[in-house]
Amino acid sequence: ELKEIVFVIQSQSNSFHSKRAEDLKRDILNQAADLGKELPTVLLTHQMDRHEGAWTILPLMKDFSVTYGRNSSWVFFCEEDTRIQVIKLLEILGRFDWSKEWFLGKALYDEESTIIHHYAFAENPTVFKFPDFAAGWALSIPLVNKLAKKLKSEPLKSDFTIDLKHEIALYIWQKGEGPHLTPVPEFCTDDVNSYKVNYCATTFSNFLPLCGEPVKKEDVFVAVKTCRKFHGDRIPVVKQTWEREAALIEYYSDYEDISIPTVDLGIPNTDRGHCGKTFAILERFLNHTSPRTPWLVIVDDDTLISIFRLRKLLSCYDPNEPVFLGERYGYGLGTGGYSYITGGGGMVFSRIAVQKLLASKCRCYSMDAPDDMVLGMCFSGLGIPITHSPLFHQARPMDYPKDYLAHQIPVSFHKHWNIDPVKVYFTWLAPNTEESHNGRKVGYNREDL
Repeated sequence: ELKEIVFVIQSQSNSFHSKRAEDLKRDILNQAADLGKELPTVLLTHQMDRHEGAWTILPLMKDFSVTYGRNSSWVFFCEEDTRIQVIKLLEILGRFDWSKEWFLGKALYDEESTIIHHYAFAENPTVFKFPDFAAGWALSIPLVNKLAKKLKSEPLKSDFTIDLKHEIALYIWQKGEGPHLTPVPEFCTDDVNSYKVNYCATTFSNFLPLCGEPVKKEDVFVAVKTCRKFHGDRIPVVKQTWEREAALIEYYSDYEDISIPTVDLGIPNTDRGHCGKTFAILERFLNHTSPRTPWLVIVDDDTLISIFRLRKLLSCYDPNEPVFLGERYGYGLGTGGYSYITGGGGMVFSRIAVQKLLASKCRCYSMDAPDDMVLGMCFSGLGIPITHSPLFHQARPMDYPKDYLAHQIPVSFHKHWNIDPVKVYFTWLAPNTEESHNGRKVGYNREDL
């Protein structure tokens, strides 16, 4: 029965995202009403805010077990852009005996072991499957009850939440003792206009959202963090690739080099975190740029980014809200903790977010503290939620499953390690797939990378 399915939309409190999640909730309930069925429960994770880590799902298991453990069969999770054919979903879940432990989803796997997953299954990473959240995924109630019980006796040990879909699958797998992910081919990430749509219970339509005209080039100020030792190898890559997309860009270093040019912030380079440098950039943005520039982006000198695509994405956000946007990680969320935007993929701030941050007394506990984590802690203390976009990436394209990247138009990647960064930029991020490069047309095949 439809009323025995609990739908959980992995939502966010930012106004753009919460509206999309509410629209999806309405769509699910309308479909249920059209079928003449008793309405299911539809929950939005951002409204379960007694859990700072509600987005990491596992802390919610106890509540799910207590509230729905007796009169439900399935908990079905999806993203705000997942589209669901409710009648088809009912039919597919009906194929599985809900009284047993089931973990269902569209299977992703690593083709090679990767730093994001701490080189798990190094011998053969393809053996471990984890769900693509965009296609939706489901847990049977017996498995929810088991996880709730396990979490009670064994709280989550990991300090960091880096790739949630992999970490949840790993927790459920329990070193081989728990259920593996069962692939469901009808959980799809094809676009709603795909020829496969009649076969799919779920589809996924969001490649790169655009909510009107892209924001103007002059509305985005780009700050590149660098240091003297990387002036010779990393900065030329920025200049060959995405610098031309930025109208307002400054390079911040520990050394003034007029040929780039760099700005010496008077803060020595550190081998660890760059908190001191980042806060100096925030102060400079507030005090030395036009108050009419609503957006600040801070990137590393080895971040590859499409400012062109970022301007499209930013059309969906209200610069009058405190926005802190990028790829979300978590720290210590099992025991309180906080979420943060990981720096390598790029951190985007609305001016008002910077104003609120600097008006507070929250600052670096040391100059070489990790800047992204300190910012997460500060914004958490201010009650300003971070906003996650899966289009920012802390690692290189080959560190992600091909199937996962296939339904994205990425905004950024990070690190030059063992790759040709110029080639990666023109393959994945350039405004056109074929871009004039040094007067020549180049077009690369993603499969080669």
